[in-house]
Amino acid sequence: MNKIRRTEFGIASGIFLLLLFSLLYKSIAYNVFDLQRDYGWKFARYHQVFDYYKHYLFPLLAQIAIVYFSFVLVHGVLVPRFYEKQRYLLGGLLSFPVMMILFVTIWVSDTWLYGYLFGVYKTVRGVHTHCAKSAFLLTIFYVVLYLIYYAGRYLFLQYAYERMVNKPWFRQSLIDGTVIAGIIAFWIMLTMSGDRGFSIMIFCVGIFCGFMYFVAMHRLYPRYLVHKNKKILFQEAAGFWAISLVWMLVVGLQARYNSGGMYAAGVVTSTLVTVIAILPAAWWIFTARNTRASTLMGLRQALTHTEAGLDFLRWQINPHFLFNALNTLYGTALQEQATATGQGIQQLGDMMRFMLHDNTLESIPLEKEIAYLQNYIALQRLRTQGTPDIIIDVNIDEALCEHNIAPMLLIPFVENAFKYGISQRNKSRINLSLSCTNDKIYFDVYNSIHANKSVEIENESMGIGINNVRQRLNLLYPGKHDLNIRETGTEFFVHLTLVVDEPKNDVI
Repeated sequence: MNKIRRTEFGIASGIFLLLLFSLLYKSIAYNVFDLQRDYGWKFARYHQVFDYYKHYLFPLLAQIAIVYFSFVLVHGVLVPRFYEKQRYLLGGLLSFPVMMILFVTIWVSDTWLYGYLFGVYKTVRGVHTHCAKSAFLLTIFYVVLYLIYYAGRYLFLQYAYERMVNKPWFRQSLIDGTVIAGIIAFWIMLTMSGDRGFSIMIFCVGIFCGFMYFVAMHRLYPRYLVHKNKKILFQEAAGFWAISLVWMLVVGLQARYNSGGMYAAGVVTSTLVTVIAILPAAWWIFTARNTRASTLMGLRQALTHTEAGLDFLRWQINPHFLFNALNTLYGTALQEQATATGQGIQQLGDMMRFMLHDNTLESIPLEKEIAYLQNYIALQRLRTQGTPDIIIDVNIDEALCEHNIAPMLLIPFVENAFKYGISQRNKSRINLSLSCTNDKIYFDVYNSIHANKSVEIENESMGIGINNVRQRLNLLYPGKHDLNIRETGTEFFVHLTLVVDEPKNDVI
């Protein structure tokens, strides 16, 4: 929650500084006589003396400052320490002086900001009464505006924040939205000018700056990073400049129409400054974001491997003893002429050898993964043999399957098919197929679902196993796999298409 409040404080401070800049910028960049003419015409109309600083700049600065500090005090101190802890009485007693200071500051500043009213009303009291009413309404408006903001904030944090905060797009959208809003707001602050054409031109510069940042972040740089092709970069840049040219012509003509002067030089200069500032800034943010994403992916992948290694160590109890024991049992089975039992023991030993050695590698030949699947299926056939209602149909075409694959990607689907698709009382069926092309691996698993197991498939180990495979696919084969899973009340389907390139540890 403190992090959220710091973000809110940063946004409020940014708006406050932008407003200060817009006011102070004019007092420095413009001639004071032009400012007197642009903002003092009402005073001149009612025969009142106008001073730009006393009757415009300082009153607005006072109002902006008191609103900002009131928000910081209420939202940063009073609300979390009193209202959110249900100390309403003390919070109300402390909030009242803040509202009174806000009201009085607006009231006094309005008497200067609307000083021309002294030429409208017959008495000074009438002017103060008018300003008091205006200040009171404005204070109530700020209070209601804050209550609406806090209510929306509460609903967002209560019902949407937890669902969205861990989504990668949420943080990216928040950063991009803040940058674009800041760019547009900065330029809008410069539009407060008596020259309508200049205001339109500057406003369009702000919109175009935001547009350029968005397109660079979500179109130009991502495509260049993926393809690493300068031709594509130049094509995208050419489209950029074409849009820029059309924009300059439209804005220049609009500015000329509204003020009688052509601001082509200003438009070109602003565009060049924007390109020089916005595009490098966007590239810096984009590369920093991708570097951070790559680091997080690497750490997540290392964590996944570490967790898998820990799970592996939990059951790795003296493997040499286990192999010796299996060899002894295998020899005993052959002596007793129990061929099927001996074959099962041999297949189990091969599976354990695969898990102890090949499973620790980053990639293995696909034929080893297929051999593991076949051994597992053979063991399951031993368990289900003699039950005619259980049909196991396996179709593995190893032609063109001379590829590498990350170990243990396929077996979870087969394990779940046997675990949840076999019933000794009801008809059961499992269909498994695997085939390859020169650039892809196709893997399909179908199994029946029995009524008493359908809920377990989603909530127990099947969900865990499949989620683990999803995470590994996203880490090792980003953008190079297609996993489709469909479930009905009685059937479960899995289809996996995998590009056969070597798994990549560095995710871009």
